[in-house]
Amino acid sequence: MATFADIVLEPGGIIVWLVVGLIAGWLAGAVMKGGGYGLVGDMIVGLVGAVIGSLLFGQVTTGTPHLVGTILVAFAGACILIALVRVLVHGRRTF
Repeated sequence: MATFADIVLEPGGIIVWLVVGLIAGWLAGAVMKGGGYGLVGDMIVGLVGAVIGSLLFGQVTTGTPHLVGTILVAFAGACILIALVRVLVHGRRTF
């Protein structure tokens, strides 16, 4: 059964999550050669990426990542999300 990696973002809660999502989504868009997806789009990609990343990294690591670790996990998940969307929706295989 999949477990989520412990991600504690204090202080700020939801504001920090939005910032993490924005940074991770923007970085993933830049690295995956897709450009940005706009402010809201980058946040959504980053936040969904954070969930994907925490599911994957929760299987192989323990502990609580700090802000930079959380951004890296969200970034990795966002890259995976972008790649999956490109393959499933657009049929593109270039990353």
